[in-house]
Amino acid sequence: MELPVLAKLKKELADLKYELTFELPKELAAAAAHGDLSENAEYEAAKHRQDFVRSRIAQIEGRIRELSMYTVASIPQGVVGYGSRVKLVDADGDDAVVDYQIVFPEEVDAARGQISLSSPIGRALMSKTVGDEVEVQTPSGRRTYQIVELVTFHERDDAS
Repeated sequence: MELPVLAKLKKELADLKYELTFELPKELAAAAAHGDLSENAEYEAAKHRQDFVRSRIAQIEGRIRELSMYTVASIPQGVVGYGSRVKLVDADGDDAVVDYQIVFPEEVDAARGQISLSSPIGRALMSKTVGDEVEVQTPSGRRTYQIVELVTFHERDDAS
């Protein structure tokens, strides 16, 4: 089974390749038909977009290669890893409870509690389990959190 982030990146890659192959050449041809290319803003904008799309395609292809090394089977079981939902309690103070889901950087959505596995909290949580305490450097200083609940990728209802 493929990781969800790979499907998202592959779709973006396909869309960009379509744009590079079919849409941008039409835009460039239409802009070139306006005459003098040295002062043609439409042509310049299309060329800049073409350069951006080429760069983004290379970046996505590299990231897909990197992420292709990960499989569902390689996600650890019983400890925090990609896709885990973690409930933490602030061990330093007000016992406030926070919920996070650990995701790849491309999937981060802080409003939905999705944090990157490469973020300070994400890195501290990796390979930990219920009852473990983690120390995290935050803008307001060091904080200690205790893991009070863990649902791994393999245990989630929506993991296919």
